[in-house]
Amino acid sequence: MENNEYLEVFIEESKEHIQSLNDQILILENEPGNMDTVGEIFRSAHTLKGMAATMGYQDLADLTHKMENVLDAVRNNKLSINSDIIDVIFQAVDQLEGMVVDIASGGDGSSDVQELVHKLQAIENNEDLSTVTATPSAEVNSVQATEKAGANHFAKLDEFELTILNQSNEKGFTNYELNIRLNENCLLKAARVYMVFEVLEQVGEVIKSDPTVQELEEENFDLAFHVLLVTKLDAEEIKQRIMKISEIEEAIISPFQLRKWDEGSSSEQQDTKASEVSESNETQGENKKAATNSNNGKSVASKTIRVNIDRLDGLMNLFEELVIDRGRLEQISANLKHAELQETVERMTRISGDLQNIILNMRMVPVEQVFNRFPRMVRQLSKDLGKKVNLEIIGAETELDRTVIDEIGDPLVHLIRNSLDHGIETPDVRRERGKDEEGSLLLKAYHSGNHVFIEIADDGAGINRQKVVNKAISNQVITAEEANTLSDEQVFQLIMSSGFSTADKISDVSGRGVGLDVVKNTIESLGGSITIESKEGEGSLFSIQLPLTLSIISVLLVEVEKEKYAVPLSSIIETAIINRKEILNAHNKKVIDFRGKVVPLISLKEVFEVPEVEEEDDLCSVVIIRKGEKMAGLIVNKFIGQQEIVLKSLGDYLGDVFGISGATILGDGQVALILDTNTLIN
Repeated sequence: MENNEYLEVFIEESKEHIQSLNDQILILENEPGNMDTVGEIFRSAHTLKGMAATMGYQDLADLTHKMENVLDAVRNNKLSINSDIIDVIFQAVDQLEGMVVDIASGGDGSSDVQELVHKLQAIENNEDLSTVTATPSAEVNSVQATEKAGANHFAKLDEFELTILNQSNEKGFTNYELNIRLNENCLLKAARVYMVFEVLEQVGEVIKSDPTVQELEEENFDLAFHVLLVTKLDAEEIKQRIMKISEIEEAIISPFQLRKWDEGSSSEQQDTKASEVSESNETQGENKKAATNSNNGKSVASKTIRVNIDRLDGLMNLFEELVIDRGRLEQISANLKHAELQETVERMTRISGDLQNIILNMRMVPVEQVFNRFPRMVRQLSKDLGKKVNLEIIGAETELDRTVIDEIGDPLVHLIRNSLDHGIETPDVRRERGKDEEGSLLLKAYHSGNHVFIEIADDGAGINRQKVVNKAISNQVITAEEANTLSDEQVFQLIMSSGFSTADKISDVSGRGVGLDVVKNTIESLGGSITIESKEGEGSLFSIQLPLTLSIISVLLVEVEKEKYAVPLSSIIETAIINRKEILNAHNKKVIDFRGKVVPLISLKEVFEVPEVEEEDDLCSVVIIRKGEKMAGLIVNKFIGQQEIVLKSLGDYLGDVFGISGATILGDGQVALILDTNTLIN
């Protein structure tokens, strides 16, 4: 199955149907009488069942078939939807998702679905769910017994395999099915399997194995395995050779006979696939209507294709090399001052700039991919906590680079769990405080400049300033004197300190008292920041600022004693040239008065221990950077200019260098280190 040309399409479409099931079931819970929604769920389950059956994933097909029966009963008014039924259907969807994930990771998608099948059967028959047990049916026992008795393990063969087997018979070869069992005391199963295959490849050609070769290599089997072999030797001679290998318990070899339905299975499978695709198209016909020209009735061709993300990554890596060479050409052109060369380089720069925008846009995906999981999660957590919560999602179509999307999911899960557990109160408490029993949770995303903002807001209890201050003092994060000078926003930032938690009791929901430091660290590692606003008794707002992309960024190149550094433009307020006489000392730190604010200075020469090359003059260049409300000035020798650069990781060995987030190769071949301004400000 791993070589099947339809596998990738099956996985992607299955994920889409499962997401649709999750979304529509949530709607159905709130609108039990909505037959349109029931129809949507039924069609998704029906299509998923057909796809799974066609691909040979029987457990997946069985489970969706039972779901389909329940939904059909609802559709025909034989069954009324309630919370218990919704819970079982969600359990089934979770199981389906797990099986698809297993298939995507190279597994066979098998799973013990009998308990859920029996629950769905009980719902269909209007039986009490509490009486349902996980005892397999006689039919299932019969199937399992047949398998143990030695059923044909190669009933499903693809066209290529069937062709070889047919041609081998015509040319005087024999097709054998080998059932080989290892000794119970065998320690290195994979090694024994390898030795068996060595023997078999000497005497003939191995067509197929069950389990697959990969599963055998990973020892993902019990003691027995099956092999389909084409050879000119007789069975007895093959058996003698295999039994010479130590720790082989037995080798049963029998002729493999192609049955008539085997020989036709390839074309039948193609017909089945065609009919399933046709059926799928019919069930999804509502969506296709938008692609029809109402004036002439002709269908508009699809303008989208599926592209493997690895190909996009490869394209991005090649373009990053092109950006480096572009910078080199620009520098050579500027040095030579050759008119035709400069004109050509300028044209290439414009074209590569357009190409860069196209490639970056191709990698952009809507945050909907992350947001989709939250309605279901909020429903379950609300039930677990005994709370009523209405989740509103705005801006799910907002796009972010795929690398950012991959990393932002877990921090958002933690923040939403935190709002549900610590923020929104129980219905009784909300009534006492004059609020609606149902709390509100808002998840919002929007673009602003070169950044995306994601906000999580709730109308819960808010943050108790004094409670946070007391905890911070007891944890020795701040002193009592410092607490009096902090603004509310600065106090709220303290809850993201390592190990900080104001929870009265440890909860499984919001992270067992771990606090929000992990969230903060992840967001900052992406070049983003998080701010908190809160009003006690009214609610809280967590705002996350993220860069649109991580791979190609705009920077200000600066020089420190002949060494070059890159400062991300997103963190720069402005640049300035100041007289050294303007530098003051406060609390043993160098500071300057910048537009009425005291800003601490950071000497990059001292931080990175750069050897002194030039003597200091009276003037010095300063880059003013900001992180949230904090500001700092970076002292450098001179500004080189603004440039777009390719961000390269320093790798595992140099990954934890203080104040450095990566490196880039400049046009002249030099390496410039990219500053981690967040770390420097801290």
